[in-house]
Amino acid sequence: QVQLVESGGGLVQAGGSLRLSCAASGRTFSSHVMGWLRQAPGKEREFVAEISWRGDRTNYSDSVKGRFTISRDNAKNTVYLQMHSLKPEDTAVYYCAARRAMMSSYAYWGQGTQVTVPS
Repeated sequence: QVQLVESGGGLVQAGGSLRLSCAASGRTFSSHVMGWLRQAPGKEREFVAEISWRGDRTNYSDSVKGRFTISRDNAKNTVYLQMHSLKPEDTAVYYCAARRAMMSSYAYWGQGTQVTVPS
């Protein structure tokens, strides 16, 4: 079992930056692929970024590539999403999620944190 708690969301002006954190509990955190997904009002949840269990491989959606960076600290059981050059279309609830490397879908989810970028 992995429990996830996100923090760091808020309101930021376009062009600004935010860093989201996701604190995980459970001894198996370091063996899980960690991801960030988001859901904007009236839209489906979409993939943002993910990072391998060792932190040596990352993957990003085209919409955030070059602006967002995912990282993890397995010693602290925490995964981060550094967001730069934020745009109004980045407004969404951001969710942290975890999955085993061999699984294709995320099994564990946080409660989400709101990011708002006014237009």
